[in-house]
Amino acid sequence: MSNNMKNIEFEKPSYSEWQDAAIKALKGKPFESLLTKTSEGITLEPLYTQESLVAKLGEELDKQVATIRSLQNNEAFRVAQQVYADTSEAFFAQLDDSLARGNEVVTIDSRVNFEWTEEVLAQLATYFSEYSFKITVENSNDPLLAVFDKIAVNQRETVKGFIVSKDPISLNEYPSVRSVGADTTVYHNEGANAVQELAYALALAAKYAKQEESFEAFAKKFYVSFAVDTQFFTEIAKLRAFKVLWKAFSSAYGVANCVKVPTIAETSLRSFSKLDVYVNLLRSANEALSGLIGGADVFTVHPHDALTKPTDQSVRIARNVSLILKEETNVLKVIDPAGGSYFIESLTADFVKEAWALFLEIEAAGGIDAYTASGKLAEELEKSYQARIKAVQTRKQSLIGTNIYANPADVFESETNPAFAEIKRIAKPFEQLRAEMTAANVKTGILALGTLKSSKPRADFVSGFLNTVGLVPEKSEPVATAEEALAWLNATEATYVVIAGNDDNTKELLPAILAGKPANVIVDVAGKFKDEEEAWLANGLNGFIFAGQNIIEKLNSVFASMKEVQR
Repeated sequence: MSNNMKNIEFEKPSYSEWQDAAIKALKGKPFESLLTKTSEGITLEPLYTQESLVAKLGEELDKQVATIRSLQNNEAFRVAQQVYADTSEAFFAQLDDSLARGNEVVTIDSRVNFEWTEEVLAQLATYFSEYSFKITVENSNDPLLAVFDKIAVNQRETVKGFIVSKDPISLNEYPSVRSVGADTTVYHNEGANAVQELAYALALAAKYAKQEESFEAFAKKFYVSFAVDTQFFTEIAKLRAFKVLWKAFSSAYGVANCVKVPTIAETSLRSFSKLDVYVNLLRSANEALSGLIGGADVFTVHPHDALTKPTDQSVRIARNVSLILKEETNVLKVIDPAGGSYFIESLTADFVKEAWALFLEIEAAGGIDAYTASGKLAEELEKSYQARIKAVQTRKQSLIGTNIYANPADVFESETNPAFAEIKRIAKPFEQLRAEMTAANVKTGILALGTLKSSKPRADFVSGFLNTVGLVPEKSEPVATAEEALAWLNATEATYVVIAGNDDNTKELLPAILAGKPANVIVDVAGKFKDEEEAWLANGLNGFIFAGQNIIEKLNSVFASMKEVQR
């Protein structure tokens, strides 16, 4: 028996055989329905095979894998936990605590609530002499930069770290401090997709390389900075793609032995929400794992309440996200853990191709500054942002706790940390409309038609739809006649009511309901009724609620109608 089992071989199906089986399973739907278009315009296949990848990349596949592995730094995914404090005393206490608990990179945003006095800077200089750092400053006149004057001259060559700034910072006496960065987080926070971020990083590199005496001198000062979003595989491919692009970029300058350039990364704040803030923790963990697998060298996890005011607990949790992933996943025991994945290798190659093409377009336009001045860059970012926010508002992309599974009882802080106030967060329209609806004390209701079984699916959908902006609708018991429906409408305090029933019950009862409804009650119907739409709207129906609809546009329209009725 055991010998027979050893000799059994399983037939390997071809792609065409799998495709035939998939078409059969689709039961009439086109095979193309399995294809997915990313925000970058790249088509994702339902299945990736070795044969298809080799056919697509050929010898370039081995070159891509080899490049990524050769440019991976030895010290990967160092924990860079940002310090938050209102006083200098609390700042240093928190810094000491974070370093004792696993933080590896002193991480500071210069915009703090205390002054960078001579005494504070002198104390901070002792940390910079011992630990690597990542500091974010506004410009070359930022008071935090005076810390480098406090470091002994004989120690300056060994000081290591990164300075994140809009423009390069000159620190000639600090050869190991990388102060020329392609910070793409500013574009990310405006809505940029992965291809745009990669192309802009190269364009910034081209700009800064021209400002240095040689490419080698530039490369020693250079780093790239990315924000990592919730699209797990996209972000892995983005980080890997930069290494391939960097080698191509270096080759264009005649550099044969490509210099390793550090990648510093952080969790994305554009996907953060003030609603159900603990979901931000789940998003951050997902993003951090992308950064770990993708090969980020330094990583910052923002606390789940970073949009308002982080606490000691939230900072500790954020730090532990990195530590757990780093220590317990064993990912760092493998060089380029995503290497060889047919899907990720294909997506990496797509990003390389598209980003390089966009980079060349930017260079042909005169470089990143000219491209920005022309308005083209802003136009691209706005287009990407609108596509992203539409996907959330129509639920093509889920934002748990905000556009789906929202808790209407959730109370959130209206104030935003000034450092993050300008980020184009995709949750912001939901938060703003919720605040307005709550302030106006809007009363809504759901009128169920037929039986509980027949009305419940649409009633539950409408309830979830309204919950996204904090509304808790009053729900009727299922009614079987127009008279019962009208009695409930006349008794309810709701000024906006959605009728929920199956198609047959809705078609049967709605005409009479519209004829007798109170004038001050706005009525919508759950579902799509194309044949009846014109007649119902003519007879007093406000509109419809259905899956795939833009939630914010719909509820803004309803809110405006309610204000008109109240006048």
